[in-house]
Amino acid sequence: MKTIGLLGGMSWESTLEYYKIINELVSKKLGALHSAKCLLYSFDFEEITEKQKAGKWGELGEMLGNAAENLEKAGADFVLICTNTMHKVAEDVQAKISIPLISIIDATAEDIQRKGLKKVGLLGTLFTMEDGFYSEQFSKHGIETVIPEREEREFIHNVIFSELCKGIFKEDSKERFLEIINGLIKKGAEGIVLGCTEIPLLIKQKDVEVPVFDTTEIHSKKAVELALE
Repeated sequence: MKTIGLLGGMSWESTLEYYKIINELVSKKLGALHSAKCLLYSFDFEEITEKQKAGKWGELGEMLGNAAENLEKAGADFVLICTNTMHKVAEDVQAKISIPLISIIDATAEDIQRKGLKKVGLLGTLFTMEDGFYSEQFSKHGIETVIPEREEREFIHNVIFSELCKGIFKEDSKERFLEIINGLIKKGAEGIVLGCTEIPLLIKQKDVEVPVFDTTEIHSKKAVELALE
């Protein structure tokens, strides 16, 4: 079994899901008392969010790259960034290491393609929805992306940071998310990408009439596949 390197703590709420899903999958596939070989570097998320707000993406790339380098030195065979937003600096991180960085965007695109979809709605932080790194990567896979209106994007962003990252789940926030999702479906979205690793803590497939892509689960499954090759 290969060793999975995890860059986590962004937030710890969703990193907990990564650890849980990865180990459950390994246990299911191998049986007995098997669990995953993992190395975790967990950031202080406040330090990350302050640099995001200040637009210091170069510094963030350096921080994550250094942490990934430490995971490689400690024996990781490949690395995952356990958050969608920080894939904005994925190229900077990959440049610091000689082992593969497994992209949450590419893993999700592969899942969308398996379902034969061409157009999806994207929910996430403002950075993920607006900065283009996500939709541009999707377009390389032949997938068109639609995003919510500006006010809706701001609402989603604020709920992520003020509620979901703190383990707060409000029914009225969920209802508003579902309204926004239904708006994207009306715009032609054939599926919905939960492009923030905290959103699957609030929105489930049973809540939505079209396929939902839980990026946390998809990324975790990809890691287990690679670990057990």
